[in-house]
Amino acid sequence: MAKKLKISAIKRSNQKRTKLMKQGKLRTRRHRAKKQVQKVVQSHPESVEEEESDHGEDLLNMVEEDDLQFLEKAISNKSYNLLKHIHLDETDSSKDKKRKSKGTVEELYENNVSKIIEEKGNKKVRLLLPTKTQNGMIEKRVMEVNDEDNESGFGEEENENENEKENGHGHESENEDEDEDENENKQPVSMIELLACRKEALTSKRLKIGLLASSLLETPENKSDNFKLLLEFMEESDPEVYISVRKLATVSLLEVFKDILPSYHILQIQQEGIKLKKDTLALQKYEATLLRYYKHYLQKLEKMSGVLRKKKGDTRIIKEQELELGKLGITCMCDLLTTHPYFNYSVNVANFLIPFLDNKHEYVRQEVAKCISQIFKEDKRAELSLTIVRRLNQYVKAKAHSVHSEVMSVLLCLRIKDINLDKEKEEESKQKKLMSHKQRILALSKRERKKNKKLEQVEKELLETKAEENKQSKQKLLTEITSIVFTMYFRILKQAPNSKILSVCLEGLAKFAHCINLDFYQDLVTAIDKLMDEGNLRLRDQLHCIQCVFTILSGQGLSLNIDPYRFYVHLYKNLISIHCGKTHPESEILIKILVQVLIHRRKRITPNRLIAFLKRMAVMTLQSQHNTALSILGVVKQSMQLGKTANVLLDTDCSTGDGFYQPELEEPECCNAHCTALWELAALQRHYHSAVQKIAKNIAWSVPPTGEGSLPVEIAKLTPEELYSEYDPTGVVFKPAVPAPKKTTTKKIITHHFVNNKFRDYVNSINNIELFADGYVDFYNEYSS
Repeated sequence: MAKKLKISAIKRSNQKRTKLMKQGKLRTRRHRAKKQVQKVVQSHPESVEEEESDHGEDLLNMVEEDDLQFLEKAISNKSYNLLKHIHLDETDSSKDKKRKSKGTVEELYENNVSKIIEEKGNKKVRLLLPTKTQNGMIEKRVMEVNDEDNESGFGEEENENENEKENGHGHESENEDEDEDENENKQPVSMIELLACRKEALTSKRLKIGLLASSLLETPENKSDNFKLLLEFMEESDPEVYISVRKLATVSLLEVFKDILPSYHILQIQQEGIKLKKDTLALQKYEATLLRYYKHYLQKLEKMSGVLRKKKGDTRIIKEQELELGKLGITCMCDLLTTHPYFNYSVNVANFLIPFLDNKHEYVRQEVAKCISQIFKEDKRAELSLTIVRRLNQYVKAKAHSVHSEVMSVLLCLRIKDINLDKEKEEESKQKKLMSHKQRILALSKRERKKNKKLEQVEKELLETKAEENKQSKQKLLTEITSIVFTMYFRILKQAPNSKILSVCLEGLAKFAHCINLDFYQDLVTAIDKLMDEGNLRLRDQLHCIQCVFTILSGQGLSLNIDPYRFYVHLYKNLISIHCGKTHPESEILIKILVQVLIHRRKRITPNRLIAFLKRMAVMTLQSQHNTALSILGVVKQSMQLGKTANVLLDTDCSTGDGFYQPELEEPECCNAHCTALWELAALQRHYHSAVQKIAKNIAWSVPPTGEGSLPVEIAKLTPEELYSEYDPTGVVFKPAVPAPKKTTTKKIITHHFVNNKFRDYVNSINNIELFADGYVDFYNEYSS
């Protein structure tokens, strides 16, 4: 006999319960909802008012004027989304009125049914289920039932339509009541409540962003999912705080990427069929995840900053907040490019930023120009610099040279001063000679020892050249950059001589003129001479043209048969146009040209020309600032030390000569400057600056190295360029300090001299009262009598 299985008490009770439930004998318990007793806390109006007023002042000080105007408009229109989150306390009387007016749903339903039955009289009424329309209204359907109609079944649709119409009016009245209740709920909200709610929402999101970013910086390998959450914050859509949240998320991700990204380029190579270590696989996975989120971040920055670049025909009005977000996106991309120029997508970022050098917003142009200039200065590989220069060339050519000056001014920061394009041919010929030397040794050597010895020497030289392969590759890149830059400059000179970037082009030519090939020297000098003859250039542009020509003629251009006399004339004419007013910034360029012309090329200048320049330079010191005057006097001092030609200007006896000095002439050879003297040194010895006094006295005493009239060591050892920068007063500080002028008191000696004794007697008789008795005196008649 089989044993009965034991059943637990819980299972047995469940079986009994199901059995009773099937028989219908089970009584269900109805749980009564317990009413939650809300404790009413009596508020103290005085304390509340004090707290609100205190917090209100703090919050109002924290909010900008644009936000306050936006909140005021939102309160007046009652359309601000923050109102949905604010629950105002209602009085008991208003709640009672709502309950009495509205009632419960069941009571309204019974009242409507009773009204329908009373209206229909003895007719039978059958209720149908309510229906919900597209407008959101719930219509209750009623169907009348008659004894005759029960058999036929007609007339139901008509009764339904009638009842629908009748009930429709009732529901319209209900909806009107609900609208009135909603209007009652829309009470005015104070500015303090709105600001407090906004501050609370912004604080919570700021904390989330901070926690995500900090945890990501601690362990980026384990917390890579935080990138996704931070990128979602960049798409914040809440109209109250979306500007601030997007800015916070963007800047936080910027700092995270600046700290996390490596300084090398990550290569994603799929190695199939190769087993890797666990650490290697984890590193590859982390690098792939990092690249993916970095790419998403750059795409969002690109989308954010796209509002700054309008296309033709786009008449959309962009809000100021969106413009600020766009500027922030440009700033973030510039920071990423300067911090990690060799990481992935750096070329894409650079190509995206280059068109913003020609943006209409000055802030954007300056930020991008600062970024690219820093890359040009710090780029050690020259690969990224070459990419940027190529893109700039294409952009300027596509825009037909109608661009802002920042597009060309960034080229001045390139490190191509040591590049010489003529060295390429020399290196090629040297390499050919080296290879032919090796072949000749192999062919002509008969003895093995000599052959091996010479081969070892040649191989050693070849290895040395291979060791410098990276240096040579960089040199090739810089050479290509230089050729592209000069292609841009020459194209602007020939095709767009009247463009607004001509000044920057001339400045670049003046800086990098020594890197040009000898074949282009003659054409360049001819083009510059043509520009200056037209007379449309500004003073700064003319000085750059002169500097460019003399830079070309100072190096390898000495072998060229070019007469620079017309450029001497242009320089002599523009000397007198520079003063301490608006043209003072051009004095630094002038100092470099004078050093180049009068000192470096002193053997190629005639004595009359040198004396004319020195005289006009002395006149210029009287209308310049003290640092410019010091540098010009430094050039005069060096010219006198290097030759005795200028000593004629220190002779005050000007009787010896074949004419007189004509300062108004523009020809330095024909102005007869040797017939005058440096009278300006007498005024400069009473200059307000002590250093100018000393150097003027030194020149007046024929530049003695020691003894009376000699210069102190700290001034004598400085070059003209160093004098200009050392005593620069842009910091509103004089070096040394200029003493206050002394007060001089002079005795007033009153002496009167009379030509005629009669007039003296008349003047002495002026005090006579009888003369002024009539109130009028005729001095002519009195004197003649």
